[in-house]
Amino acid sequence: MYIETQGELEAFVQRAGQSSILAIDTEFLREKTYYATLCLIQVATDGEVSIIDPLRVDDLTALAPLLGDSSITKVFHAGYQDIELLYRCVGTMPAPVFDTQVAATLLGHTQQVGYASLVGSLCGVRLKKADSFTDWSRRPLTDSQLHYASEDVVYLPKMYELMTRRLREKNRLDWLSPEFEALVDPARFEVDPAERYLKLRHVGSLGAPQLVVAREMAAWREREAQRRNVPRKWVLTDEQVVEACKRELGRIDDLFMVRGVRERISVPQARDLLAQVKKALASPRDTWPTLERPMRGEPNVDVQLDLMMALVRMRAREHEIAVPTLASHDELVAVARGYREGIGVLSGWRGQLIGDELVELAEGRLSLRIAGRSVVVEPVAAGLPAPARPGR
Repeated sequence: MYIETQGELEAFVQRAGQSSILAIDTEFLREKTYYATLCLIQVATDGEVSIIDPLRVDDLTALAPLLGDSSITKVFHAGYQDIELLYRCVGTMPAPVFDTQVAATLLGHTQQVGYASLVGSLCGVRLKKADSFTDWSRRPLTDSQLHYASEDVVYLPKMYELMTRRLREKNRLDWLSPEFEALVDPARFEVDPAERYLKLRHVGSLGAPQLVVAREMAAWREREAQRRNVPRKWVLTDEQVVEACKRELGRIDDLFMVRGVRERISVPQARDLLAQVKKALASPRDTWPTLERPMRGEPNVDVQLDLMMALVRMRAREHEIAVPTLASHDELVAVARGYREGIGVLSGWRGQLIGDELVELAEGRLSLRIAGRSVVVEPVAAGLPAPARPGR
């Protein structure tokens, strides 16, 4: 069903309120705007598939009761951007949620498994992706576009049913609760302009005074991009920001010496930006930003990492869990360097499955050896000398 009037949307909300699940996908455009333009919302319930046209429906907040209904599970695949759009356009965070891409990592699939691949694996259907790069803002939509859009949700209810059953059989369904709760944490979707400098490319090359400039320039760029609703790189690129930070920005001409800046921002905008930079540079030094950098004395742990990764890969294969889901590289580095608090792999189900072994391996109480084509894990015999400290 194609929903393009407010009355049709409200009638759908009434029908969908009786369903146990609501599968959701969206189509949007983001190439030329800061905020994504929502072009379609595809939904599937226990017995219906519909396509909602946000460009024709008057008020999307009619969806709020459905999104907030705790008795209806909202099912997504790789749903971060869909959830972000719904939260912004409807004003309600969808909850509870189930993300098939996240769940698939506990059922033997790779961490970034695609929707088409998962549909093929679980439902035995091969999807055609002819309209994946179509312009969803153009109207009227073609039959091919509508068919493509509906396929993005029509299989989600069946996949949800299959996956939850298999996860229950493996006693893993509860393992996903923290992941899904984090997925709908409103804080994930709040943008703090003052923190945007941390995502600048090559920001690590800047020193303390330069980081102050980077913070102010990146924050100014973020607010300007939001105000004009254009991509931040259309205001200033990362390269232009970092290059400007390496100069002494005393005058507008200093800023305009950076290639391409003069063509991107006006003199009044440059004046406003420099005023904020100068104010920040005049602030107390203890308010200046700093970057966390590796301690010079921290040991090189490449050898330990190789052994730990071998153990992780073996356990991931045994339990049919994606390797990055079981243990990330950063977590392994932390364990190898002796950290034991606040590390995800050492707590919860991952701690039971692999964390305790990783600690024993790192502390020399476990060993790995090759037997034929297999890796054998066994305790180190008592009385053997303690392992040497990692080299620096």
